[in-house]
Amino acid sequence: MRTLQQIKADIDNRITSCSINPISLAEALEIIKLAVEDVIRHSGSSGKTSLITSQQLINLFHEVVKSSMVHEGVNPNLLQPPIGQSRGEKTLAGFLKFKKQDICIFPNNKTPRVERIDFNGLYNTGTTEPYGELFSEHILSVNVRSQLSSLSNNIDTMFERTYAEPLNLHRRVPKMVLGELYLISVRELSSSQLALNNVVYKPFTNSTANYLEKYIKGFAALNMRASQRDDDFKYERVALIIADFSQNPVKVYNTTQDLINENLLPANSIASMDNLNYDGFVRTLLDVYDKRFGTGILS
Repeated sequence: MRTLQQIKADIDNRITSCSINPISLAEALEIIKLAVEDVIRHSGSSGKTSLITSQQLINLFHEVVKSSMVHEGVNPNLLQPPIGQSRGEKTLAGFLKFKKQDICIFPNNKTPRVERIDFNGLYNTGTTEPYGELFSEHILSVNVRSQLSSLSNNIDTMFERTYAEPLNLHRRVPKMVLGELYLISVRELSSSQLALNNVVYKPFTNSTANYLEKYIKGFAALNMRASQRDDDFKYERVALIIADFSQNPVKVYNTTQDLINENLLPANSIASMDNLNYDGFVRTLLDVYDKRFGTGILS
């Protein structure tokens, strides 16, 4: 049985090795499942909380996205942070505020330049940013987030933030290509059993289906921004990963029919997983980028 420190060290080692050994979505999910279950058996609820809040689990998904990008032809030298590194995220200036980005691909045909931000927002007079508007607009950015506890936790706040972040950037740099990856768990862990260091997953409920429908419809409304001149609140592509960590191996629901088959959507729901699964996520972002700016800039 691994301690929290051992689990973190193992995850760090796997992240570091990604530069020579790319990581898949399936492997990352299995690492997360094993890590969470091990830490519960060793340290109960407090261990689980410490592991999740450490951000190491979600850092695995940063590497999944980077590995997919390189597989699709992105030059690894253009990735920020580099493959196998969790630190060094770049902070970009939006319309209202600066915002740190989880993963950036820098263009190979533009040079950063310090520019003063001369418009209203939450900036102090005379504030500068290190890249400049033209360079920033040519960055492809992806952010990665997760909800590994109750689906009901802070769902309204989460969507408000998810809506605001592309709006903040697109209002300043409207051609910028943005992606969002969001991981949710459809089977909650029993809090009473966590206190006893036991790994017990709760059954699906009608509430699970109702909240899951909200996630799917909400992210669909923020997905597939087609034009660089409207829908600033949308991402060019969203990936919603719906995982059942109670199963071996971890099950991912990629299609609407997968969810319907297990009664994970309310009856007669119009929610659809079309263009929301991980397959094609990175390729779509790169295709939009090439159409908008030209080919070869990220290779």
